[in-house]
Amino acid sequence: MSKNRIVLLMLAIGIVAVVSAACSSGEPAAPAATQTQAGQQADATAANTATGGEEAEPVVSTGRTGSEKLAPDLKAIDGWINTGAFTLESLRGQIVLVDFWTYTCINCIRTLPYLKDWHDKYAGAGLAIVGVHTPEFEFEKDYDNVLSAVMEYGLKYRIAQDNDYGTWRAFNNRYWPAKYLIDKDGYIRYTHFGEGAYEETEQKIRELLAEAGADLSARAFQALNEREYDPAVYTDDPSMSLTRELYAGYERNYSAAQSRVAPPYVRNLEYYTTPGADLNYNDPGNYENHYIYLQGRWHNGPESIIHSRTTEANEDYIAIKFYGTSANAVMSPPAGGETRVVATLDGMPLTEAQAGLDIMWDDEGRSYILIHSSRMYSIVNIDSFSGHELRLSSNDEGFELFAYTFGGFKGGY
Repeated sequence: MSKNRIVLLMLAIGIVAVVSAACSSGEPAAPAATQTQAGQQADATAANTATGGEEAEPVVSTGRTGSEKLAPDLKAIDGWINTGAFTLESLRGQIVLVDFWTYTCINCIRTLPYLKDWHDKYAGAGLAIVGVHTPEFEFEKDYDNVLSAVMEYGLKYRIAQDNDYGTWRAFNNRYWPAKYLIDKDGYIRYTHFGEGAYEETEQKIRELLAEAGADLSARAFQALNEREYDPAVYTDDPSMSLTRELYAGYERNYSAAQSRVAPPYVRNLEYYTTPGADLNYNDPGNYENHYIYLQGRWHNGPESIIHSRTTEANEDYIAIKFYGTSANAVMSPPAGGETRVVATLDGMPLTEAQAGLDIMWDDEGRSYILIHSSRMYSIVNIDSFSGHELRLSSNDEGFELFAYTFGGFKGGY
């Protein structure tokens, strides 16, 4: 693809900023209108009771309208956590919540406290949560990586590894996270894609449990508080909107450029000359929201951008301009080791008031992240929605960056 074609493509398609709370497998964000309603599809039909004549036994309706579909079963599962092998059919009689997630997805991570709360409150009443871990990146297929994440987040419910997307395709799913609530007879009664609608989802869980005969009198409805977004998130100006997810690998960038689904994520034009190559990049400056900028020597891999030389003074870096209250990055260390990634915000070390959970400081006051495993790292966390320049730099060859994700909640994260 020529440089002129890339320039024309970027000018032609521009950028449409979508405020979203879900990730999709083929696009940077789910096509949602609001943060809390990303792709939401709910069946709010209430259960009802019908009786016959005076001597007839009361019959509790299923609450189904007739349009619901039977849930497909789990397909091509590679591994099991917190459980042995099972089928959804073996759970008939229980209410099943299938949750598609992956452990580096910030949108998924934010839903985990609610899933844990529902498991604690309703597992004894007949709710079976099944976390279907469908990986976005190759390293997320590793069983030990998933197990470490499950332990870190304290997940006690069943987890199935869907490495080959067999179950994802069976459900015709497109999003992380995605929830499918299945009734006692195996029918999908409610779906929700993305973050949010936690109170509504819990109400539906309770409705289906009651329909199945569960006694919820000792389990009062008390939903966890839902986070509020900073009002500035809802701007109509794309240049100052919540930054979309940014992907560094050429598979995402080239497919976006060629299909015109969305503009590419990497702004350096030399990136598009040779996929899978080591290239010397020159930072073009004049940063815009929603893009990645490179300086130095990097290898553009299929899923990530990889530092391809050893440096001494952090002269090679990855830069972005973002808008939000938090910024995170999915990163990996060089094979078999770890690396220190220096992070600056607006050209300065991050302060304690700006620092994400993974930021540390050296004796000279420089802020950095110690990358020791392949996962998402929390870099920036600030109280109010605003725009900033973030730079990340490692001196080590083999350091990888896969993607950035952002948040717009009041108070950060």
